Formats: sequence, C-alpha cells, structure tokens
Amino acid sequence: MPDTFDFSGRIALVTGASRGIGRAAALALSKAGAHVIISARSTAALEELDDEIRAGGGSATILQLDLRKGDSIDAIGPTIYPRWGKLDVLVANAGILGPLSPLPHVTADAWDLVMKVNVEANWRLIRTLEPLLRLSNAGRAVFVTSGASSGRHAYWGPYAVSKAAVEALAQTWACELVNSPVRVNLINPGPTATSMRAKAFPGEHPETLPSPEDIAPLFLEVAAASQTANGEIFDARTWLAKHDSSVGAET
Repeated sequence: MPDTFDFSGRIALVTGASRGIGRAAALALSKAGAHVIISARSTAALEELDDEIRAGGGSATILQLDLRKGDSIDAIGPTIYPRWGKLDVLVANAGILGPLSPLPHVTADAWDLVMKVNVEANWRLIRTLEPLLRLSNAGRAVFVTSGASSGRHAYWGPYAVSKAAVEALAQTWACELVNSPVRVNLINPGPTATSMRAKAFPGEHPETLPSPEDIAPLFLEVAAASQTANGEIFDARTWLAKHDSSVGAET
C-alpha cells in the first residue's frame, strides 16, 4: 500500500478540481488533513465537492476561476496571502484537450485557446504563487503532463505542444528553485477514466482504465513535504504497476 502522508496544517490549491483527476486529488488532500482551495469554472460542481469534503471531516475554500482570464489568475496570490500567509501545495491540473485534427486544419482561435489555458495559465500561476510557496517550509508544486508531449501521435498537435511546453515550464522553474525549500515535479497520469479521455477515445470502455481515485495517492506522494525529487516526471502507470506488484507480494 502507498505510504500515508499527513497534510495537517497545510494549504493546498488544486486547479481543475470540479471533476476527474483534480477532484480526486483534492479529495485525497483533504482526507490527508490539508485545507484545500478548490478551483474550477463551475461553481455548482465546486459546491458539490465542498459538501463532500466537509462530509468527510475536511475543509475547503471555493475559488471560482476561469483560466482564460489572466487578470483573475494574477489575483490569486494577493487573495491567498492575507488569509493564510503561505501556500504549501499547488496541484496545477486544469487543462483542455482542444481539437484533434491535422495541424493545417487547426484554427488560430482553437490553437490560442489551448495555449492560453494549458500553458499561459500555468505560467501565470507560477508568477502569482511562487512567493507564497517560498513562505512554506516545504512548498510543493505538481503539474500534470501527458504521453502526448512526445509529439509522436498524429492529430494531437495543440494538446501535445501544450503539454511539452508545460514540461519545459515546470522543469525550468524547478531548476530556478533548486536552492529553495520549494520542489516542482510533474505527473503523467497515463490513460485514465476521465471525461477528457472519453472525448478523445469515445469507443473506449472506461472500466478498463484506472480511475482518478486510483492515482490520487500518487499526488499525495509527490506533494508531500518529504518529497525531495525536483524537476522529475512521475509516471502513474509505472507507479500503479509497482504498487500492484507490492500488494501481490504481500498477499
């Protein structure tokens, strides 16, 4: 079984928390004791998540956020600081798939939207939240990437390019923070039963895939104060295989 991590007294911000991997990560963090700032565009979905977190004995704060609006992202740091004075964990999970089509057929508007949400928004999160993460005794930032970042999949152009950019963004930031208490890493969830995956592969049976809840403990591991890796990409499928084999060995 994965190690149990204690996030008591720690403040975590999760983007894209209304569903899928972000939702599962937020729930896992709250169950581990963190106060979770849950962020997404849908207030209704965040209210449902807030109810579930509180029903489980956790605590959360709703932050309605449209990642297309740069000014709103820039205001997050100044909003968090007066109330908590720090940020311990950032899970930058939110992203969009964009069009799956040949590159010459991608419209400029569609390209710009994917880059704004998947890349620029994360850069803006870095700018507004780095001072708060530095105020933590062990600030941890976790970004979400994809195997598509390799660029070896036809028709995935905008999404693939955006995820390659996220990797470069996070790893560059990790290098800049090497002499600080902040650590920056990425998780590649691999094929997971999410609505984004269903949109990309409508004929796939979701029950054949790991669920967001299956990989949520990996987010705790990477976001834990004890985590010393920096600038690394953690592969969820590899982690799951190791976990499954260790469970099998115990039984």
